[in-house]
Amino acid sequence: MNLMLDFGDEWAVTKIETDHKLKEIYIYIEYKSDTYEDPRTLEPASLYDHSEMREWRHLDIWDYKSYIRCRIPRVKCKDGKVRQIALGWSDSHDRHTFHFEIRVIDLLKITRNQSKTAEFMGCSFRLVNRIIHRCTQRGLLRRDKRFFRFENISIDEKSFHKGHKYVTVLSHPISGVILDVSQGRDTHSTRELLTDTFTDQQRDLIKSVSLDMWKPYQNAVKSELPNAEQVHDKFHLVKYLNESIDKVRRREVANHEVLKMSRYALLKNQENLTDKQKEKFDLIKDSNLQVAKAWHIRENFKSLFDYTQNDTDAKTMIKEWAKDAISNGIKEVSKVAEMFIRHINGIANALISSFTNAMAERLNGKIQEVKLCGRGYRRFENFRSAILFFHGNLDLYPRNW
Repeated sequence: MNLMLDFGDEWAVTKIETDHKLKEIYIYIEYKSDTYEDPRTLEPASLYDHSEMREWRHLDIWDYKSYIRCRIPRVKCKDGKVRQIALGWSDSHDRHTFHFEIRVIDLLKITRNQSKTAEFMGCSFRLVNRIIHRCTQRGLLRRDKRFFRFENISIDEKSFHKGHKYVTVLSHPISGVILDVSQGRDTHSTRELLTDTFTDQQRDLIKSVSLDMWKPYQNAVKSELPNAEQVHDKFHLVKYLNESIDKVRRREVANHEVLKMSRYALLKNQENLTDKQKEKFDLIKDSNLQVAKAWHIRENFKSLFDYTQNDTDAKTMIKEWAKDAISNGIKEVSKVAEMFIRHINGIANALISSFTNAMAERLNGKIQEVKLCGRGYRRFENFRSAILFFHGNLDLYPRNW
């Protein structure tokens, strides 16, 4: 049993009790070494006493829940204070072993679901959630910011609860790593997110920031990243045009039967349409409806990304596109076109940038998956920890295990 437990030579099993009715096993252990250390300084210390009997959840043995029971030695340190010795197989404030925690981490990575992990491990949701918080904090503390050498970053918003509550997501679009998440999407919180994540020297090295046209984001970038160009990437821009198409569709659907159940037929990429959606799309595309014209305007804008080579060409083509879009007299589309003109510099940067929107789309999908698996998050702290746990590329595991 000592070999199976693998807690080290200084710990030995002294007794095992079994409750067959509850299907639980209790493993009693004792510290057998004659030497003791101050857990903070690792200097030699003398035994003072033992704590009351405590219990830690351990890995199941067959289908029995397993618990470790132990009285932890306390030592008298050189500063005169009495402290518990370092266990080596559990953090001082936890009531589960590192072995148990590792299994939870592994299962979370497989299931992406806290409830299913808790059910499989036979523990509470609250314990799994606490492990996610602990591991995420551990991983963030282990990050060595000295090695951050990012020239391109992305700032995006994501809703996390009803009532227009948002978080701001800071990521590295090339690697797909989410660097951190802050509550809200105002200028102050975004500035804090940037200054907490990067040093002054690192912020000076950032050359471009992908973001939408949300003014507080632009103000924060202008303030904290003076050398970075703002890029309103394709993902965000097409999103605005999609929203305008859907608004036109909803306005016209009352008078045109063909537009019923056509939302996805108009907004999805053509290669992803089902046969039924393709049939619906073909009926609408060549009609004289305003929603069909709005769809063509969006496609014309997307084509700009294939031909623009320099800043002058980009701005000229954006202006020509906007003029044509406004000439169609579709108020929802005109509003977007006028907004694009007001932000022409950032859109021009997007047209001539070598970056695509593919990673932005994937990151958005990953965060949405976290949100759906968690069935929505009411507390920002839970949402942030879950995002960073799954997509922060953090060192999550306890060391030496």
